Amino acid sequence: MKSVDVRALSADQLNDELAKLKKEQFNLRFQKATGQLEKTSRINEVRKDIARVKTIARQKAAEAKA
Repeated sequence: MKSVDVRALSADQLNDELAKLKKEQFNLRFQKATGQLEKTSRINEVRKDIARVKTIARQKAAEAKA
C-alpha cells in the first residue's frame, strides 16, 4: 500500500485499515507457525503497512490539534 493511498483515507478508514492489517498479520504468523506460509515476504510488507498507517494517523491527529 502506497503512502499516497493511505493519506487519502479518513481517520475512521485508517482505523479500519489498521484493524484489517493486524488481522492479516495474525493470520500470517499463524500460517508461519504451522508451516503453511508460502509468501514469507508478505509478513514484512504487512508490518511496514501497519507502521505507515499508524504514522499517517498520528500525523493527521497532530494536524487536527494544531
